[in-house]
Amino acid sequence: MKATGENSSSIALLLGIDKDPTTGFWLLYALIVLLCIIVYKLGFAKKLPVLKSLFIYILLLVGCFPLAILGIGLPVAEGLIVSAIFLGAYRYRLYKSKKKEAQA
Repeated sequence: MKATGENSSSIALLLGIDKDPTTGFWLLYALIVLLCIIVYKLGFAKKLPVLKSLFIYILLLVGCFPLAILGIGLPVAEGLIVSAIFLGAYRYRLYKSKKKEAQA
């Protein structure tokens, strides 16, 4: 089944899923994995031993595959971008708040 412009997400189209579905899908998968790692690190990561962290990232790689399939037609990558922006802003404000408290 070839993805068409009217039922694909904008990021999927930007990555060329309509022109070359195989390459476009793997680029979309890589982008979703990268964005999931960023969101995980910004919002949910805790200090874990190395093997537990490795296990978490392996599960993240496996779990991003269905997200990439859904990301062809749904705005999964776009939602992850918005999540990363909000979590980044939250972490920045938290950093500035802690820095201000340390100076006082």
